Amino acid sequence: MNTLPSIYTLAIQAAIDASFVVMKYYEAGFSSENKLDGSPVTEADKASSDLIHSHLAKTKIPIIGEEILNIDFSLRKNWTENWCVDPLDGTKEFIKKNGEFVINIAHIQQGKPVFGIIVSPVLKKILIGGPTFGVYLTSFTSKGILGDWKKLETPLKANEPMVLISSRSFHSPKTEEFVRQLRHSYGELVYIEKGSALKFFDLAEGKADIYPRFAPTMEWDIAAGQAILEAMGGTIVDVLHQRPLCYNKEDLYNPYFIAQTQASLAEKKIEQV
Repeated sequence: MNTLPSIYTLAIQAAIDASFVVMKYYEAGFSSENKLDGSPVTEADKASSDLIHSHLAKTKIPIIGEEILNIDFSLRKNWTENWCVDPLDGTKEFIKKNGEFVINIAHIQQGKPVFGIIVSPVLKKILIGGPTFGVYLTSFTSKGILGDWKKLETPLKANEPMVLISSRSFHSPKTEEFVRQLRHSYGELVYIEKGSALKFFDLAEGKADIYPRFAPTMEWDIAAGQAILEAMGGTIVDVLHQRPLCYNKEDLYNPYFIAQTQASLAEKKIEQV
């Protein structure tokens, strides 16, 4: 792997350090509460957010994140770049203690994700990538020491049968209808569920082909995964307009989307729900 810009090595270290903070709460216990929108937040979310922001502040690049008070769009609209941070993606899975949670950090330029980092604190695995760099995977030890980076090559063929991966905690009639359409088009279909942006490990490693999302997500849930998937020739497109998701919007909610690997895009066109 070519030498990364210093801001990215700093962001990777921030995510690793945050993963140890998160695991300390995961193993020792934590309190949780519901935010105004009804979603849960734990002590681990807040501690991870504080640590990551203390690291990223050194870059002088503004930050959008889940556990901070985000700046009004009247000021944000003038930004040319920003960080997009989810300090604990998959809080519901964290509370369930099923291990399916990650830390997401993405670098956004002119509304597009150009680099993404996804770290699994439980698996001690790091997935990084962007269109300029390619996609790489490594692990780290309990002392934070990185292993060798493995470059992930884009799979030439989709799985047979096709593998659809979806959320463990969010279901919708639209998702069920989409699965029915896929089965009509492709016949047999493997359907798996997994929490958080951990799904992007499966997409990047060729273990899954399609990830539909017909339920609410925020920019920080998906930005890192989009940078990584697009670096491998895949796409994440708005279901309604058939355009890639964009970031630092006035409304930080994402539209419904479908994420596909490059190999699945080469298959028969998928009808929209």
